Amino acid sequence: VQLQASGGGVVQTGDSLRLSCVASGRTIRSYTMGWSRQAPGREREEVASVSWSGETEYYLDSVKGRFTISRDNRKLDLQMNNLKPEDTAVYYCAAQRVGDGKYGYWGQGTLVTVSS
Repeated sequence: VQLQASGGGVVQTGDSLRLSCVASGRTIRSYTMGWSRQAPGREREEVASVSWSGETEYYLDSVKGRFTISRDNRKLDLQMNNLKPEDTAVYYCAAQRVGDGKYGYWGQGTLVTVSS
């Protein structure tokens, strides 16, 4: 499966952005999907994920209540509200086949910059 992320940009503190990740090659129906981010000088961290069924979601503590992950069989979105400068990072979407235990497919990343 190939993943293409988009939607990043430069915004101000308190603004919103919606990231999208479109899958090609096959559907992502049977994949756990997630968004991770990597800020300069920091390790990549998982921001949010959603199970293949859509029933289970995970959010990094620092984004709970501000970010919402959603999906269908072809697309994964991340709605980001009330953005903060510490949200500045390159955001990556990723797919994990059920049973694999780790993300095996990654998009190319989209840069989000939040100015104060």
